[in-house]
Amino acid sequence: MADRTPAPDTPELRARWGDFAFSKAYKARADREIAKYPDGRQKSAVMALLDLAQRQVGEETDTQGWLPLPVIEFVAKYLDMPVIRVLEVASFYFMYNLKPVGKFHVQVCGTTPCMLRGSDDIIAACKSRGMVKGGVSADGLWTLTEVECMGNCATAPMVQINDDNYEDLTPERLDAVLDALAAGEMPKAGTQEPGRHTSEPSGGPTTLKEMVTKNHDYRGEWQ
Repeated sequence: MADRTPAPDTPELRARWGDFAFSKAYKARADREIAKYPDGRQKSAVMALLDLAQRQVGEETDTQGWLPLPVIEFVAKYLDMPVIRVLEVASFYFMYNLKPVGKFHVQVCGTTPCMLRGSDDIIAACKSRGMVKGGVSADGLWTLTEVECMGNCATAPMVQINDDNYEDLTPERLDAVLDALAAGEMPKAGTQEPGRHTSEPSGGPTTLKEMVTKNHDYRGEWQ
């Protein structure tokens, strides 16, 4: 599982991120999030602001983004919160990365439905491309994390890569997705099963193929 401890607070980290501040565009987005809450409740925007800060770091580093400790401190100051409270949020939710990640963060679900459907083979396919759990691959493209249930049990096995889910995977289908991402393309998200739509039954419906067309009127008589 992912390491939820923050990256070491080194002089190098401070030199790189100690002056972090929202860009004009991200500040506007942050202020819109804060404005959604009534006076005195601005701290409720902490999750949204952490996400925005991570995305800005991602743009600046050409990665999926992460939250160095000085960036967490910036969000805490922006919301007038104790740093530890913001760190508690960032370390609890897996959507926040507390250590550097690659351009693409490959999160493989290893919970029982995905495991029974071949998630071990998916992880092996990731490792065969040089991915290491919790680290950044030598080419800077990939970070691999094994996570718990991502809510796509009907289309297992699945991975989340940055903001998109890819489902009904085999090692070959995953390789096609990763090849496309590495080439700068945007592969189709969702199920990778040909002809399947979202989480409908694989192979199409087997029951209730026809809609009932009769309507019952207010007198209780069939029309």
